[in-house]
Amino acid sequence: MDLTLTVLTVVAPVFLLAAVGFVWVRAGFEYRVEFVTRLSMTLSVPCLIFVALMRTEADPGALVRVSLAALVSYAVLAAVFAIVVAVAGLDRRTYLSPLIFGNTGNIGLPVALFAFGETGLGIAVVVFAVMAVLSFTFGIWWVAGGGSPWRVLREPMVGATVLGALFMSQGWRTPDWLTNTLELAGQMAIPLMLITLGVAVARLHPRGYARAAVLSLLKVAICTAVAWATGRWFGLDEPAFAVLVLQVATPVAVTSYLIAEKYRADAEAVAGLVVGSTLTAVVTIPLTLAFLL
Repeated sequence: MDLTLTVLTVVAPVFLLAAVGFVWVRAGFEYRVEFVTRLSMTLSVPCLIFVALMRTEADPGALVRVSLAALVSYAVLAAVFAIVVAVAGLDRRTYLSPLIFGNTGNIGLPVALFAFGETGLGIAVVVFAVMAVLSFTFGIWWVAGGGSPWRVLREPMVGATVLGALFMSQGWRTPDWLTNTLELAGQMAIPLMLITLGVAVARLHPRGYARAAVLSLLKVAICTAVAWATGRWFGLDEPAFAVLVLQVATPVAVTSYLIAEKYRADAEAVAGLVVGSTLTAVVTIPLTLAFLL
């Protein structure tokens, strides 16, 4: 009973806030996803990342191991899902990137925070940053068939990650007045991302539910297994191991749909994956937490 209540305490805020966004749109209220997304990704998320890294109590060496473990995990997933996509005869531009990269921002960060506190959040932002860099480079290459890898350097969250890692490694701290300002801005990130997730899901027009359901289950099974094996191989301690598994196994992100639509891949098929994997996560995330907590 205690474990059930603990898991419910962790996952309930995540899905309830997403439900708020879903109901908000279904009720006919206006919600400008483009503005909120831009606000989150250029201001609140970078502030959240910087403050979380600056304040984290984790050993810098442990965070380096988490970064390497995340890189290895995504490399293995790229190889595995490339084979899956080829064998199944699926379009690589449409399916490969969504199957590899998960929603480590909207879902992964709040789950890590609620489950493992500020320490878990500090570790989660490292995995989130690794995923974001890979997604904005290789991920876009796979969908668009090209693109400059240097565009990722223009992303504010990359700069926030580098700066936060520097402050953490040197033991530096910003003045209290600045830290409080950055923290306040960063506190917008998680509720905004969760509500926006619900809004985006409500507005999607998915198709191919049967295929999406099968691929969603396959994704969470393979991602969990790969992250679990990689975490053990790197000898990660708790909660680093748990956060790595949770982050890598998150469902398909809404940004995968936006990228597919922008570069004219099969956006409706990706929408099916977003909805299918997000619904699957309602069950799989609590089950995963039950094993990890």
